[in-house]
Amino acid sequence: MRLDKFLKVSRLIKRRTVANEACDAGRVLVNGKVAKASQSVKAGDVLEIQFGTRTVKAEVLNVQDTARKEEAKELYRYL
Repeated sequence: MRLDKFLKVSRLIKRRTVANEACDAGRVLVNGKVAKASQSVKAGDVLEIQFGTRTVKAEVLNVQDTARKEEAKELYRYL
């Protein structure tokens, strides 16, 4: 699954366009490397997202095309 779509489905970032812009600005890292929005994400990958002054680090546990709000928290785990 594309990185920007995963960020939206998992609700780590609210909108896909915002996720796309964050990737273009270099604020999203996958396994320690700056990632483009089109990069593939799979279970076991570690994401780092920089929101202003704070950084969120999460591990991908599962990849789904769609998820309800309650299920979205099961797609990742904070580190």
